[in-house]
Amino acid sequence: MFGTLLSLVAVLGFAPVATAQQFDPNLGQSGVSWDPASVGTNKTTNATFSNPVMTLNVGDPFMTRYSADDGDWYLFTYTTNDNITLKRSRFLTDNWDDAETRTVFNPDPIADKGQPWSTSLWAPEIHNISGSWYIIFTATPDADNPPPLQDALCPFSCPAVNHRMFVLAGSTSDPWRSDFTLKGMLNSYDQFAIDGTYFAYEDELYHIYSCWENTYSSWPANLCITKMSDPWTVSSDFSERRMISVPDQPWEQVPYGRPIRLATNEGPQQLVNPKTGQNFVIYSAARVNTPFYCLGMLELVGNDPMEYQSWKKHTEGCVFHQNTKAGIYGTGHASYTTSPDGSEDYMVYHAQTTPNPAADLYRTARIQKFSWNDDGTPKFPLAENGPFDVPAGQKALVS
Repeated sequence: MFGTLLSLVAVLGFAPVATAQQFDPNLGQSGVSWDPASVGTNKTTNATFSNPVMTLNVGDPFMTRYSADDGDWYLFTYTTNDNITLKRSRFLTDNWDDAETRTVFNPDPIADKGQPWSTSLWAPEIHNISGSWYIIFTATPDADNPPPLQDALCPFSCPAVNHRMFVLAGSTSDPWRSDFTLKGMLNSYDQFAIDGTYFAYEDELYHIYSCWENTYSSWPANLCITKMSDPWTVSSDFSERRMISVPDQPWEQVPYGRPIRLATNEGPQQLVNPKTGQNFVIYSAARVNTPFYCLGMLELVGNDPMEYQSWKKHTEGCVFHQNTKAGIYGTGHASYTTSPDGSEDYMVYHAQTTPNPAADLYRTARIQKFSWNDDGTPKFPLAENGPFDVPAGQKALVS
């Protein structure tokens, strides 16, 4: 298909034009305003909350929980573009704009200029692995603006061609009080790697991330898996890397049904059914800067995550998507947590406020409860603004 496309381009007398792409997720909020009283928990009743729960222009929200000497906390991180920032709160759905904030990794724009981890820091996640805390994130040395001669090696353009995955390690069992130091770059064979996450299965650890087929293929973006010997070391060599999903469904492509360019799988996240033990990877599909960005689903149906035959894709369509009537677009890059009492499951995701987003996106963080189908698959809701009942156990925290 790709060779046919290039042949057609040549016959028509065109040449592929490579232009670098610049993308700053922290621009673009002009013209959007929110009443703080309608963001997150209703402070009059403490009984309901509304979306968004965070209006700062962020994407790729990641939420987890932890317990420490000073109590139980929700821990939240997200794309800032410039650094790795953590927020924490005892309350899942309060206004996260106002939550306690701490920056744990902050590259210096002068002293660290040109370092592979110095710019365009995207999609951080913080994980507790065997009692220690690790932050996995994506970064690049060139502000997502590759040199023209390198960019020209791709058939269309090379957004994020130099993005790689990195790991920070915390110094203590308390992530809020830890110092985080750079452990290094994860091996992605000197190829594009974004949105990496950990996948744990039967006491083994894996790295799942968004990849290209080769160094300069540029599109489509697929999901790859490699095996790890520890949270900062990939043990698979290149021949052992496996693609477990390619965007071969029409709803994974922009425009709908067009293969190759703007066909995307990214933002993978492990989700485990707490009752059945079924393992899923929920990922983002289509294209982030369009209203069609949505969630797709893989299920581990085999016994070896490194076999692509072990994975089954839900092909009927997005499992979570835009709601045009509610004015919610570009729903994607979700993570998962529970209510304060642990009885309810919640998804944390980002969304846009317009069906025609600008090049620099404005995305807010949102939270909704989800449940489980009889066959053990997750049952995601329709994207809504609320109001919703606050998570079970949350109201008791303020009584």
